[in-house]
Amino acid sequence: MAISFFALAIFLFLTLDSDYAASPVSAASEGVQITYGSTIKLMHEKTKFRLHSHDVPYGSGSGQQSVTGFPGVEDANSYWIVRSTDSSKQGDPIKSGSIIRLQHMKTRRWLHSHLHASPISGNMEVSCFGDDNESDTGDYWKLEIEGSGKTWRQDQRIRLQHVDTAGYLHSHDKKYTRIAGGQQEVCGMREKRPDNVWLAAEGVYFPVNESK
Repeated sequence: MAISFFALAIFLFLTLDSDYAASPVSAASEGVQITYGSTIKLMHEKTKFRLHSHDVPYGSGSGQQSVTGFPGVEDANSYWIVRSTDSSKQGDPIKSGSIIRLQHMKTRRWLHSHLHASPISGNMEVSCFGDDNESDTGDYWKLEIEGSGKTWRQDQRIRLQHVDTAGYLHSHDKKYTRIAGGQQEVCGMREKRPDNVWLAAEGVYFPVNESK
């Protein structure tokens, strides 16, 4: 596992833009702060599947890049870069209530949602959209930390609420049978439920920026 974290750190150093490659990165461990610029996997608390995407479009709805829950731990298509929507910088801690974006590391598209129906349950579709130079408010998610925590740490239960639709990032044990066989649906759900709780799992994070 340490080798894979090291390889990911080298990949990030070589491929991210200069603003995000200026500081060394470290493998995440329990209780560490999640900061802007960190590259993480989000684990669905109830099913333990990881938030995942790949360059496969939905066959219905928007036709945009699909987002699923993936059962394995090692797949690189489950890494997401935590980006800000304001003037926050790499290494800044992320407070509860912050509006963030998640950029899929491999395809560079943004975690996105809208009112198209999701393929299995008919809830709000969650997709990936845009690229390094294209992003809109459909990519904005509000971080809600469960409990008394004020800044995002790896061991905290969180919810992500989509700004435009008010839907929570949600998953359940309803699985695809064809193109993404064995992977489960990820969708938007307006109701606050146990199935829309996530935790930061594996990943590489930027240390907290102490300079002010």
